[in-house]
Amino acid sequence: MPTSSASTSDSAKSGGGVQSLERAFDLLERMADAGGEVGLSELSASSGLPLPTIHRLMRTLVACGYVRQQPNRRYALGPRLIRLGESASRLLGTWARPYLARLVEETGETANMALLDGDEIVYVAQVPSKHSMRMFTEVGRRVLPHSTGVGKALLANVPDAEVRALLGRTGMPAATEKTITTPEGFLAALAEVRELGYAVDDNEQEVGVRCLAVSVPDSPTAAAISISGPAGRVTEAAVEKIVPVLQQVAVELSQALVSSGA
Repeated sequence: MPTSSASTSDSAKSGGGVQSLERAFDLLERMADAGGEVGLSELSASSGLPLPTIHRLMRTLVACGYVRQQPNRRYALGPRLIRLGESASRLLGTWARPYLARLVEETGETANMALLDGDEIVYVAQVPSKHSMRMFTEVGRRVLPHSTGVGKALLANVPDAEVRALLGRTGMPAATEKTITTPEGFLAALAEVRELGYAVDDNEQEVGVRCLAVSVPDSPTAAAISISGPAGRVTEAAVEKIVPVLQQVAVELSQALVSSGA
């Protein structure tokens, strides 16, 4: 009987530890969804957990550096998450490269993968075109979403109110004469993305460059893939051939990420 009692106790401790870990990760994700900073009462309302439980978990996360407490007593995501995020982004880019290479083979244009990181787009992987005239975007580069195809693809299914809030924080500076610079214009563009199933950057980020992008469905983190090339090659006729390839590769990449537990 003592042995059985000890085993039961160990099992309960183990189960409690797993539950606490699940709850801690859930709180971190809720903080990210809320923009990175929240109050305990907000977390309690959204998670359904009692305040004492949340307070205990947050104390642990603060002690580990994954959360920090602000002077106004609210909690913000902490600096130790940056290293984890950067490492995960690099690994995600590594996993994506074979799929991007296939895009290059089938379309002839440079292929990219990008994530939505806070209010910015960050490029995490690229495979360049074999053409002598090709597009090049440095991995790690950050841009604002409103002037990019990947930005449109990533924000197409985000509620309008959240998109407006993001645009209010970032502003909408013009990169070219064709950049969309009003929230209404951008929301209309997102509606078109939802209708067509793909996004277009038509000389909006760089003059002479067109980009086609699609989101990666069911990706563990919001991700999009794209091809970019000279507007003279990425024509309307080329779009009809390229988009189905983009969509198929996005589905296959999604399946690979889900099956790998990424």
